[in-house]
This record gives sequence, C-alpha cells and structure tokens, in this order.
Amino acid sequence: MKITYYGHSCFGVEVNGKHLLFDPFISSNALAKDITVSSIKADYILISHGHEDHIADAISIAKHTGAKVICTFEIHNWLNKNNISNTHPMNIGGKSKFDFGNVKCVVAVHSSSLPDGSYGGNPMGFIIESTQGNFYFAGDTALTYDMKLIGNYRTINFAFLPIGDNFTMGVDNAIIAAEFINCRKIIGMHYDTFGMIKIDKDEAVKKFAQAGSELILFNVGESKELGVRS
Repeated sequence: MKITYYGHSCFGVEVNGKHLLFDPFISSNALAKDITVSSIKADYILISHGHEDHIADAISIAKHTGAKVICTFEIHNWLNKNNISNTHPMNIGGKSKFDFGNVKCVVAVHSSSLPDGSYGGNPMGFIIESTQGNFYFAGDTALTYDMKLIGNYRTINFAFLPIGDNFTMGVDNAIIAAEFINCRKIIGMHYDTFGMIKIDKDEAVKKFAQAGSELILFNVGESKELGVRS
C-alpha cells in the first residue's frame, strides 16, 4: 500500500486501486503549507470525529473529488446540510463493505464537536480490512483496554496511532496500545502541529524500538510503500 502524509492526522492510503483519505486538515495547518489541497486524490474520505483539526478540508475535498465520506451519523447530517450528499454514515461496532475492502468502526475515547459547535457523535477509529492487508486508524484517543479486542479481532499489519500527548495518548501509552493490538509497525500521528503536542521524535523512535516495535514518522508530503499481506 502507498501511504502519503499530509500533516497532523491526515493520511492518504491507496488500497486496491482506491484512494482513502483520513481526517483532512491541511489548509489551516502551517506545517502543511506546501500541500496543494486541490491536488489531493480521494475516492473515500474517512472522518474519525468532528474537531476542526480533522475535518477542516473535508467539504472542499469532497466537492472537488466527489469522494464518498465515511463518518458518524451526526457528521453525515452536518455534511448533508453543507451540500455534501455522497456520505455513508456508520457508528461504533458497525462494519460495512466497500469496493476496496471492509471498514469496521471501533471505540475511540475522546470528544467530538463540529466547527459550528454542534454535536459530532461519538469519536471512533477504523479498521480497514482488504486483500492487500489490514490496518487500524485510531483517530484521536486515549489508551483504552478495548484495543485488546482489536488485536483479537484481526491481524493488524500496521496502525496509525496518536503520539502527541495532551489531547490524546502520548508515546508511552501508544507503546502499550501497540502491544494491545498485537501490531509492531506503528505510524505516528497527531504530534508537532501545535505547541502543546510537540515531541522529541528521536526519543519516541528509540522508546518504541526498546519496546520491540517500529515507530514510523513521515515528513509532511512524504509517501512510502508498505508491503503488507493479510
């Protein structure tokens, strides 16, 4: 799978010829100033929760790509009111089949409100199951014992975990999360964008390595191929 980092928690992942875009927050992110939003490809946009730093560019990208947006029912309603009708509402525990594979929605312990202050539903993470491999996008979350269920539910080839602390779990808890989900290849997200979530990246990589896991940190705009199999 080809993975592209657009900053903060926004990643593009190519799965079975389809472009999945997670939590688009680009135009308001100073660290992503060199990313042209209109050039981003998306067949699907997956939104973990309603906070601005995860949804800011969802409407504009959905409009110029025609992508289907996978999100909570509350975010689905908000998007419909903002003239985005190509949506697929889901909720925690639900699973749905798409042309690239399956999406399973799982618990994320956080909060969720939309840019206009309205309720965004419960935050959630996503397990993507495909013939090319399976991965977990945690969204914004604390460490939760429910993550053990993910490790029991499917083989996870790699996972996107927040590591910035303050608003989400930090590096130490993310290391435990990696153990819970039985996945040793972790892509870090939700760090460095704001002062409150800046981390020592070298120390973070070292801590993961000492725990027997690999922490992969992308540069904004960087793409990498991850060779995985289900």
